Amino acid sequence: YRFFGEPVVEACVENGASCIDISGEPQFLEGMYLKYNEKAAEKGVYIIGSCGFDSIPADMGVLYTRDKLKGTLTAVESFLTVKSGPEGSCVHDGTWKSAVYGLADQDNLRKLRKKIGYAPVPVVGAKLKRRGLLFYSREFKEYSIPFMGSDVSVVKRSQRYLHTELQETPVSYCSQYSMSLLQFSINLSYIYYFGDHTCPLQMDGTSFTMTFFGEGYSEGQDPQNGKPNVKICTEVKGPGMQGNLSLNSKNGVALSLYYYCSPLLIFINRGGVYAPGAAFSKTKLIDRLSRHGVEFSVIHKPEV
Repeated sequence: YRFFGEPVVEACVENGASCIDISGEPQFLEGMYLKYNEKAAEKGVYIIGSCGFDSIPADMGVLYTRDKLKGTLTAVESFLTVKSGPEGSCVHDGTWKSAVYGLADQDNLRKLRKKIGYAPVPVVGAKLKRRGLLFYSREFKEYSIPFMGSDVSVVKRSQRYLHTELQETPVSYCSQYSMSLLQFSINLSYIYYFGDHTCPLQMDGTSFTMTFFGEGYSEGQDPQNGKPNVKICTEVKGPGMQGNLSLNSKNGVALSLYYYCSPLLIFINRGGVYAPGAAFSKTKLIDRLSRHGVEFSVIHKPEV
């Protein structure tokens, strides 16, 4: 998308067509917001990025956790785990290149965000605990590292919109990737990929689980006062990440997303460039995804 995505967005905006993509590249996503948000609004079209593995599970998972908490959710930390089948796993060429170019261009991403001039998102409740580059997760009894995908930036964009436009309480979010020490050693020493010919058996055998640990305030308690006193744990599970969960062709996610573009005309009264959580927060997208292989569930009841 960094090199080939903009002409598609530009053509859609100029010709009055809405556009959904599966980009997981923050610089592309936020660059399109800077360049085309106002033009898209004038045309009444909707440009919605990151509608694949990056970052539907994270963005909609935070909203699902918020809706299931009996109170006000203020912070969420997620842990991603990936399981591979007997054929092993691989990294697609496009995913690998996106990660390499993204990590190499962090300075320009910071300059882009400064140019956008984002309004700061207030922190409500306790701040999320800062984690190290490698830490031991007692919840999973495995080592974890910060997840390097676009999830944090996408969720923050959604939360900023929901706070500024709908006056909803913003949710702080951080994302981790959990793996065994053996997996960590292998990932550091050996990365292999199959270009554009990802093995179907590897795709079929891979699955993911994203676990969300949320905290907030019970019903009737002011989130601006006191410490959070309620917690919740939720989970999003689905088939493998390769090919963006293998869902766009096999489980109807693309169809689901396009199908739910129409409620946007009711929920959002102007076009623009949106993150999926902002665009789909008032639709039944989660229910639709649940019927097509992406399972959302509450692991523990909220406890005060």
